[in-house]
Amino acid sequence: MSSPLSTLLRQMPKAELHIHIEGSLEPELIFALATRNQVHLAYDSVDSLRRAYAFTDLQSFLDIYYAGASVLLTEQDFFDMTWAYLLRAKEDQVRHTEIFFDPQTHTARGVAFATAINGIDRALQQARTELDISSSLIMCFLRHLSEADALATLEQALPHRSQIIGVGLDSSELGHPPEKFERVFARCRALGLRLVAHAGEEGPPEYITTALDRLQVERIDHGVRCLEDAALVQRLASARIPLTVCPLSNIKLRVFESMAGHNLVGLLDAGLLATVNSDDPAYFGGYLNDNLVAVFDALPLDRTHAQQLARNSFEAAFLDAGAKQRYLDEVDLFFQ
Repeated sequence: MSSPLSTLLRQMPKAELHIHIEGSLEPELIFALATRNQVHLAYDSVDSLRRAYAFTDLQSFLDIYYAGASVLLTEQDFFDMTWAYLLRAKEDQVRHTEIFFDPQTHTARGVAFATAINGIDRALQQARTELDISSSLIMCFLRHLSEADALATLEQALPHRSQIIGVGLDSSELGHPPEKFERVFARCRALGLRLVAHAGEEGPPEYITTALDRLQVERIDHGVRCLEDAALVQRLASARIPLTVCPLSNIKLRVFESMAGHNLVGLLDAGLLATVNSDDPAYFGGYLNDNLVAVFDALPLDRTHAQQLARNSFEAAFLDAGAKQRYLDEVDLFFQ
């Protein structure tokens, strides 16, 4: 898609609220870090690794994702990974980003919690001054592990509380309902952390309801299956609960068979606070602008929808009222 609308999508100011930083590891950087750290990979070239990105479902992706993360060993590795994403975000006119990271993926390999978070945080701080990108960091619990493991991870995070704005819930959704983590989310809520959770991607719409009721989350990551439950849609719309939708990810993981079959238009028509994001861009075929262009190319979306999605991205962000209004004003000025 090369058109005035495509150009507008690429140039408009926007926020990204659903990006797993480990999922931004491009094959080239994976191999560079493997060489630097003398880590053996099961793939003999960048091309052979890229060819492995033919996923059939969420779990087949996660298997490759965790293998890629094995090259992350030092604080500099985490900095380099995060900085590479931030440079791409700058190209995509991302003004604000709220990044997920998975500490359990690293601590299970013997990498210290501090090593991971300090490398990521240093890149975020540098981007605030050098790239004019504001940011927050959200620590995700891996839902295929136990709640006891999540509680132990929270304890490790407490000395770094100032570096984390909130917590989330990711990894394998099926068979791991939100209520499995009710106690740890209650603890996080008491600590004043913002709360989000992946729900309603591969899992049923009931997982969205449970995440709202039992975890008391403020934002739903993915959430595309909500349209199967009319009462839930009404609840999400009236409460202005944001959905962080990831179109290319949804196609790659077979949530929808094609982009033409994606339900983003239905989400917006239902009055939902839907946003577009990249999820794991190195694995799913593109960063934020790639997602926007792909979904606008396939669906009956226009300039009005573009402005709505740009505004939604900031409205859904964990920003203070003043910062949020400045970004919303920037969006409206851009579209004049």
